[in-house]
Amino acid sequence: MIIGIVAISKNYAIGKDGKLPWHYSADLRFFKETTTGNAIVMGSNTWRSIGKPLPDRLNIVLSRNGDTPVHRSVMKLSSKEEVVDLSKYLNRDVFIIGGAKTYAEFAEVIDQWLVTTVPVEIENADTFMPNDFLNEFVEIESRQLDDGLTVRKYIRIG
Repeated sequence: MIIGIVAISKNYAIGKDGKLPWHYSADLRFFKETTTGNAIVMGSNTWRSIGKPLPDRLNIVLSRNGDTPVHRSVMKLSSKEEVVDLSKYLNRDVFIIGGAKTYAEFAEVIDQWLVTTVPVEIENADTFMPNDFLNEFVEIESRQLDDGLTVRKYIRIG
């Protein structure tokens, strides 16, 4: 299954100056627990912001630029189609973890979303999720985390 996982603020912000614009331990813990043992797909900007492979996951960097440096334990693919093809052979979920361009590129193949709502508005944010990114999805579950965060699970209805 291909799953989008994202934390968004009240104003749909997901980034500022190339980083997450907040730090919530509960969000990081949820992300780690959810993605460990699975594959994660990120764009090259997200890869650069993280700076290292996340442990106990198959790290995949999506980059059309051949000179994007990656760690030897990281798989570099150049297209959504390559990721989708690979996902058919993996016995694990594939999580799309960002950034905005990568979410947009995978929008039509994401089966499920895990959306953490962060209870703040981010001023001067420069990266956002589109307001309609969940239009073809329906919420099936919701769970409270610490720090006033809520995680909602959505599945595709169309």
